[in-house]
Amino acid sequence: MSPHGETLTAEPVPATAPAPAAATGDAARRWRTRWAPYLFVGPAGLLFLAFSLVPIVIAVALSFQDTATLGEGEWVGADNYRTMLADPLLRTALLNTLVFTLGTVPTAMAVGLALAVALNRPLPGRGALRALFFVPMVAAGVVVGVVMSWIFNPDYGVANNALRAVGLDGLPWLTSPRTAMATLILVVVWTRIGFCMVIYLGALQSIPSELREAAAIDGASGWQRFRRLTVPMLAPTTSILLILNVVFSLQAFDVIYVMTGGGPGFSTTVLIQYVFRSAFADARMGYAAALGLLLVLILLVFTLLRQRATKKAEELL
Repeated sequence: MSPHGETLTAEPVPATAPAPAAATGDAARRWRTRWAPYLFVGPAGLLFLAFSLVPIVIAVALSFQDTATLGEGEWVGADNYRTMLADPLLRTALLNTLVFTLGTVPTAMAVGLALAVALNRPLPGRGALRALFFVPMVAAGVVVGVVMSWIFNPDYGVANNALRAVGLDGLPWLTSPRTAMATLILVVVWTRIGFCMVIYLGALQSIPSELREAAAIDGASGWQRFRRLTVPMLAPTTSILLILNVVFSLQAFDVIYVMTGGGPGFSTTVLIQYVFRSAFADARMGYAAALGLLLVLILLVFTLLRQRATKKAEELL
């Protein structure tokens, strides 16, 4: 009550407006939360769009055309795919791809595992040996192809000179259909064993030493420990390496192109080499696009298998 008898009422206090700086900070945080991931993913997405997705879409369109260039050609529907079914050279390329893959993958993995087991022990110069075996993996395929073409040259190559020095006849390493594929397999295995060795080394070092010590105390020999303990523990790594090496073999192009060009004849023409030959040597761009999609489909299958193997390996860890 006021002195004059009037009733006093409290006036409502106005709500304090948020400080401009705080409002700006909240907006910036909301913006970062919503859009920052896209900024990080954006460059990779643009590269995938420009160099993977768009070329695949163009290849699909070209595979239904008869054209010698990347421009618009004559629409032929599924004729290129029907040609693939009756193409004897495609069957030869697929067979060569199978032989090349079967020759490179198990050999590189077996030699890589043997080196990993050997170099996992305390040895003098172990680090230098590991680096020495891994060097071929980081060398450019074109460089490897040029050097190996000189080494295996039938006239003046180091390989034949070494054979002649011990009284043996030289071999037509790259000029005979009987030896060209075996020579390529030898070179590719040499470049890949370092990769397999490093992966297996990492897996070997993750095996608890207590398990090996317990097996040794139980009387297991070195071979028994390797076969019954090490190999099962390496199974997830082996499955991943198997699929990776198959993908590498399906994509092997530079070494083959430099060393043999797919010859002599078609004896070393693998699928990716046949795609290149159809597009740029035979000027059948539409048919080459259909062959390329076949290769993409095969690679996609093995990529999905690799992801499945990786997931299983992570579940076992």
